Amino acid sequence: MIETFQLYKTYQLGAVRVEVLKGIDLTIQEGEFVSIMGPSGSGKSTLLYLMGGLDQPSSGRVKVKGKELSAMKDREVSILRRRTLGFVFQFYNLIPNLNVEENIMLPVLLDGKQPKAYRHRLEAILETVGLAGRRRHTPRELSGGEQQRVAIARALINEPDIILADEPIGNLDTKTGMGIMELLQRINREQGKTIVQVTHSREAATYGQRIINLRDGKVWEE
Repeated sequence: MIETFQLYKTYQLGAVRVEVLKGIDLTIQEGEFVSIMGPSGSGKSTLLYLMGGLDQPSSGRVKVKGKELSAMKDREVSILRRRTLGFVFQFYNLIPNLNVEENIMLPVLLDGKQPKAYRHRLEAILETVGLAGRRRHTPRELSGGEQQRVAIARALINEPDIILADEPIGNLDTKTGMGIMELLQRINREQGKTIVQVTHSREAATYGQRIINLRDGKVWEE
């Protein structure tokens, strides 16, 4: 589903050159749940953004479902992000003045599709994430765990093959966080979604089938 080949990422901060990733080679298979771990500054979030086409490598290549991102036009990458990938972020990134349903349906509208065609899917997703009774609430009326469930539902609405999660429980207490990890694990097992999560939590990482440890921009252990 995802392959990286000798992936390097360097930032120039004034006169200082910072090497964040140093030759990452990875393969993520269809249906896998992979956890990428590492201390702060190890490059794990940068790696996730490169896999999702949210950033571009300094050198090296990323393939998603056999398509090399650097060979695609910007519009093609945008379509791939909307239809093949679902993103879940630490701070939810919900629209404050939209309710739960509206936040979930936002990717459908952005992709130019008719919301009516997604009503049955919306109902199923609300049941999956346990928010059927909260559909009219806005983010400010939800707990952190509920907001993250909305974000997961939003990532699922366009039926992506891959879910990329950046510290999905980093803003939650332990009990709530483990509930989110159980939800992601269930989505992986029951729906066959390929999931790649970045986390600093060893407990969260064990919900994946494979753990990749980064250190100083390199794969240190797998």
